[in-house]
Amino acid sequence: MSDLIAIVGRPNVGKSALFNRIAGRRIAIVHDEPGVTRDRVTAEVEWEGRAFTLVDTGGIGLVHGEKARDVIARAAFEQVELAIEAAHVIILVVNVHEGVVPLDKEVAEKLRRAGKEALVAVNKVDNDRDDIGAGEFSELGFAKIFPVSAIHQRGIDALMSAALAALPPAAEAAAEADAEPPLKLAVVGRPNVGKSSLINKLTQSERVIVSPIPGTTRDAVDVPFEVETEGARQKYILIDTAGVRRPGRVDNSVEFFSVKRTEESIARCDIVIFVLDAEAGILTQDKKVADKIIEEKKACILVINKWDLAIPGLEAGRRQLRAASKETRREGQAKPLATLAEFAGWVREKLFFLDYAPVIFTSATTGFHLEQLLESIRYVASQLKQKVPTAILNRALNDAIERRQPVSSAGHRLKFFYATQVRQSPPTFLLFVNRTDLFSDQYRKYLAQEMRKSFGYEGCPIVLVSRAREKTIEPVRKYRPRSRESGSRR
Repeated sequence: MSDLIAIVGRPNVGKSALFNRIAGRRIAIVHDEPGVTRDRVTAEVEWEGRAFTLVDTGGIGLVHGEKARDVIARAAFEQVELAIEAAHVIILVVNVHEGVVPLDKEVAEKLRRAGKEALVAVNKVDNDRDDIGAGEFSELGFAKIFPVSAIHQRGIDALMSAALAALPPAAEAAAEADAEPPLKLAVVGRPNVGKSSLINKLTQSERVIVSPIPGTTRDAVDVPFEVETEGARQKYILIDTAGVRRPGRVDNSVEFFSVKRTEESIARCDIVIFVLDAEAGILTQDKKVADKIIEEKKACILVINKWDLAIPGLEAGRRQLRAASKETRREGQAKPLATLAEFAGWVREKLFFLDYAPVIFTSATTGFHLEQLLESIRYVASQLKQKVPTAILNRALNDAIERRQPVSSAGHRLKFFYATQVRQSPPTFLLFVNRTDLFSDQYRKYLAQEMRKSFGYEGCPIVLVSRAREKTIEPVRKYRPRSRESGSRR
């Protein structure tokens, strides 16, 4: 396990701002509203040549409007306790403008009981006048106190030098440094479709907060995850994301930034795990999420969650299946979608632009088909690594073109010269043609389908880029002056 530094403190003292400053990029959502951070947000950070894991946590203590029995408040507090237990060094963040408050003392007492190395970061020391107030926090009982300003980057170097010095001695891990980076899997979908439950079931832990309240997850939470297959360990990072709402349903700026973090997670991941609700079927917002996946050209796996609530034989399940297949029955299909194959066909029909994505039926509650989901992830990941030799690629394309010639336009016909693969993730192929304007979307789709028949690429979008080959132009004959013998007479 890598070295871990956890940032803790009561609500709204600037923990997430300090986390982003140390990480060197905006990861955690920063907002004036207390209690924005709920899950443990992690980032792999390197500081002065030392790599470690940095953890941001929710505020310890109740914010306005929360009750001690609130499921989200209780779960957020449990996440903080887990972070403290796992950390090698803890940074306790306090607010210089508010001084020492009773809740700061409670947090300090909790850290002393944990017996962990703790540093006090007195935040919001934005100028020299505020330095005087930092000494007040010595009454918390910790020797190492650092005046800092996360916003203005004051005192961060001194704080981090002390934190790194308190970490265990760096291990000789050259082999691990050279290891293949973990595969990033973004788990996305509408609110309350079971994304966090699915992650907790896969990791067999309560790593992210789960509640029936839509919008529980706000940050994009990176969850390291390892699976042993055939004697080797495959490393993954599961990215839990906020549910993507319709623009009109985004009530405040916190939800706005949550949705933006989800979109960023899709952009930076390797494979998207697109979670759908078997009870609700496919809604308009699901198609909006699919559009984003297509726009980013990402590999994708469709996961139909809560299948245990829609199993044929249960009266409630039958009602949900009838509701999900209502539109299909209007078109002449008499019987409800009662089998996995029929439901999968219906899903593919509704999300036809993601027809390359495999469909997996799961239940995060019972663990139904989770092993099949892991196998699908491994297979799609292997497809992303595929490199097609140029000779074999051109032979397959020539055969496809022979079977179906491109339609001519205004007396001109599209001609293909040769193709080559220029990228693996997503699989991208450069095709040299006589004229790019003759390469229609319909024929592009046909060639992509034929390439899938030849090379697989299940779960992966195939990107075909056309480029007009430069024409060979004869050089202009150079001017040669006439000789005197051949010159014109005067």
